[in-house]
Amino acid sequence: MMQLMIRNEALTLKLWQREMALRDRGLAPVKPQYCIVWEDPDDLDAPVKITTPSPQWLAMAMHGNVLPPVDVYPLPIDNTGAVISGHRLHHDVIDAMTEEQAMEYLLQKDIPASTWAVPEGNRRRFVITKREMIPTDRRHRNAWRLAA
Repeated sequence: MMQLMIRNEALTLKLWQREMALRDRGLAPVKPQYCIVWEDPDDLDAPVKITTPSPQWLAMAMHGNVLPPVDVYPLPIDNTGAVISGHRLHHDVIDAMTEEQAMEYLLQKDIPASTWAVPEGNRRRFVITKREMIPTDRRHRNAWRLAA
């Protein structure tokens, strides 16, 4: 993939500015091949949830020099829900990722840690799978469960 933004330039911009600059420079969206299927351990009666990255986000992840390290998430918020200043969202960028690495990043960024960070237990709580393996008929979706 051709570099549309180098690290030094990216560090002079905020995250939203990096995203806008890449869009304006013609970064082509990448159709995701994978999705994350997960169960919420805090709501065992709920059906599985499916998280799929947007083509624009995946393109930025695979380009590199855009996204911050995953350890900046979750952002600190106050009691009104506003992000507290002093966060590190704009201070560093990470290198280009493969699609598989981007899915692991998305897992840690967007899915509750109680789903993926708890090593104990006798069953899986998530799986990163090909999108083509997810049924397109959603008639019985509320009955979906992860197989052991």
